[in-house]
Amino acid sequence: MSILKKKQRIDIDNTLPHQINAPSFKNTGMEMQAPFVNSFGVTIGDSKYLSKNSPLENWSVETDPAVMSGSEWVHPTNDIGWNTPENVMLLENLKPPKASPFMHPTIDVSRDAD
Repeated sequence: MSILKKKQRIDIDNTLPHQINAPSFKNTGMEMQAPFVNSFGVTIGDSKYLSKNSPLENWSVETDPAVMSGSEWVHPTNDIGWNTPENVMLLENLKPPKASPFMHPTIDVSRDAD
């Protein structure tokens, strides 16, 4: 008999609660993406940051730091870079505008009022 593994979820309602001050992706049109394994066999985006295949775990004086550059080392949605004020603002700009307390969110209630 085999044991089925549940898919690991790192988000709750399109947020990353394990990262302090992490922005919400809710209502931005961006979907949280699952972790992936890059060409070095390192899991990116699982929030554990340790991998036996990572150059960081096998660092030596011969290791070229450039080996860890490029998009395969950055997760599209679970990356600490989203916590910067500039990137939080980018996400906030993707969200639909909020209606003021005196406005209906979808109907222009002031039409023909004057």
